[in-house]
Amino acid sequence: MRSHALSPGTNLLTVPAVAVDTETTGLDPRNARIIELAAVRIHRGHIVKDETFSCLVNPGIAVPEDSRRIHGIGTEDLVDAPGFDEAGRRLSAFIGQRLIIGYALGFDLALLEREFSRAGLPWPAPRGLDLRQLVRLAMPESAEHSLEGLAAKLGIAVTNRHRALPDAKLAARIYLRLVPLLRKRHIRLLGEAEVACRKLAPRVAEEAAAGWHALAPPPPSDPALLRIDSYPYRHIAADIMASPPLTVTPSQSLREVLAALTESQISSVFVRPDVPGASWGIITERDLLRAVAADPQGAFGRPAADIASFPLKTVQVSDFVYRAISRMNRWQFRHLGVADEDGNIVGALSARDLLRQRAQDAVALGDAIEEARTARALGEAWSRLTLVAEALVREEVDVRDIAAVISGELRDLTRRAAKIAEDEFRAAGRGRPPCPYCYLVLGSGGRGESLLALDQDNAIVFAEGEPDGEEDRWFAALAERVSTILDAAGVPFCAGGVMASKDAWRMSLERWRRRVGSWMGRLDPEDLLKADIFFDAAPVHGDLALGRTLLEESRHAAGKAPELIKFLALRASSFQSPLGWFGRLRSHEGRVDLKLGGLMPLFSTARVLALQNGLSERSTPARLEAARDRGALEPELAARLVDAHRILLEAILAQQLRDIRRGVPLSNRVAPGELQGEERDRLRWALRQVPDVANALGDPLA
Repeated sequence: MRSHALSPGTNLLTVPAVAVDTETTGLDPRNARIIELAAVRIHRGHIVKDETFSCLVNPGIAVPEDSRRIHGIGTEDLVDAPGFDEAGRRLSAFIGQRLIIGYALGFDLALLEREFSRAGLPWPAPRGLDLRQLVRLAMPESAEHSLEGLAAKLGIAVTNRHRALPDAKLAARIYLRLVPLLRKRHIRLLGEAEVACRKLAPRVAEEAAAGWHALAPPPPSDPALLRIDSYPYRHIAADIMASPPLTVTPSQSLREVLAALTESQISSVFVRPDVPGASWGIITERDLLRAVAADPQGAFGRPAADIASFPLKTVQVSDFVYRAISRMNRWQFRHLGVADEDGNIVGALSARDLLRQRAQDAVALGDAIEEARTARALGEAWSRLTLVAEALVREEVDVRDIAAVISGELRDLTRRAAKIAEDEFRAAGRGRPPCPYCYLVLGSGGRGESLLALDQDNAIVFAEGEPDGEEDRWFAALAERVSTILDAAGVPFCAGGVMASKDAWRMSLERWRRRVGSWMGRLDPEDLLKADIFFDAAPVHGDLALGRTLLEESRHAAGKAPELIKFLALRASSFQSPLGWFGRLRSHEGRVDLKLGGLMPLFSTARVLALQNGLSERSTPARLEAARDRGALEPELAARLVDAHRILLEAILAQQLRDIRRGVPLSNRVAPGELQGEERDRLRWALRQVPDVANALGDPLA
């Protein structure tokens, strides 16, 4: 049992777990002996049917009749059973590094510790969650805490009670029913559940007095798990691709293809389509060798299309290198095309280009999201993000690159959730989308500046249809399912309702045009919030051209709407700095909200400058630097605001990683008391720069 490797940032839905149960000779853990052991594995939110452990154990003493009447196991049933030395080794191997789940788990662990000690086996105190504690967190109004009562309340059938394997299965089913209830109580991660359970002090004290085993606290992060080659997370495909790629037409002969490869000294060539809408293809050296081996005389006269592989596998020009690495690994390809956002092939990547960029499997996100087919699989992939973020911080990777990685995964998670929902609809007979549509990710996810305390900010634009019409109802149902999938995977529902499942964020293209047009005159505060978050949107799924059309039209119109710009500028300039007299940080309950008092004025100002000057850049630093290059922002001021933005992101991410390790719910609020002297000084400097957004925007009322 070595469950300490589990990350506190792991989603409860997907944490690798084992439900355990024991049958014993008595109810006092100080002298009872184990006579039956059982365990059931839980993987991706499912009980693994064929992965169970069940074993009778010979305790070397007679089984009391009172105990026999409960579980039906007598002394004669245990004569040929193994002793605990063998049974304990087998159980330990079965559990491995998984979290232990059980009802009255401290009782079972106390017995196991004593049995391990008697057998001379090592006892690493395992990490676990007790169902009795979880139900108090998930269902605080419930007075029913017995195993049978819980099962009945949760609608779970009970069979063959008081034998270890059926009880372990029952515990597993109850745990899986409690997870969504815990999520509604804002307990989503393993670390959060462990901390919340430890706060049930009276119950914990009672169990300790009865001789029960305390559940082990999470250990500090293991540095061995946090080693990572940071290069693939700091560079994108555009940084290392060969551009332009070497191409041939489908009709060119293999002799011409070979001549082109030899002259360019490369190992592959792309076959460009000769008709609109056709797929690109690829020919590699190996393809040529196979063709020549099969037909030595005639191969060189054959057209390229005869031996090319279609379609060409690609990554986006803005994809981080780690995605290209993992896709090559998954597809077992040595070459990839690089496409721009319009689908044009603009570059080539080879295994040779990526050879030195191998990201370590233990922390690489790779294409786990792309491969996911269920919400649970998405959650498992998403849980890796915390480990990657912590590893990149240790490697001193720029926090803006880390935020870009997180944002990219959020956009891909949303895209994949929409694809899963579409597949579910087709399987259920609800058909395909009734018209073209596009999913948009808004806010920090669209800007590429998300950190770990994020929620759902998304919208849908569809080609045609009226409110509550056939199309709208279909997309409303789809959006509800997508939001549920994202919530289960670890991205909570937006508390402000900025989700495509809400009418205000799901409209036809024409209605979106009218809505954006209404923002160009007088705005109320609610309109300001919508406009703010909308102008940072990024298309992620469906008809991306439809999404880009809406966004480009909207940004162009906003740049010519002085009333809108004025209101957005006023909003950007209206904030309360958390710096008080003599540079002291004003905190509430020991924390300072660095988003409200720091980041928000900066990214809002950068957004206004982008709209005013017709800038296409999306991230805050890129917008500020583009405004500087356009002459709309003083170079020295731009540099200070960019540095302040970076320092604030660093402070928030560092706090979030500390909070994850301690099971504290994530936010954008930082505890100044936890900062070292230099960190505190840097934070004060950054916050002193924020009021200069007024200089960047001028006088909005002029």
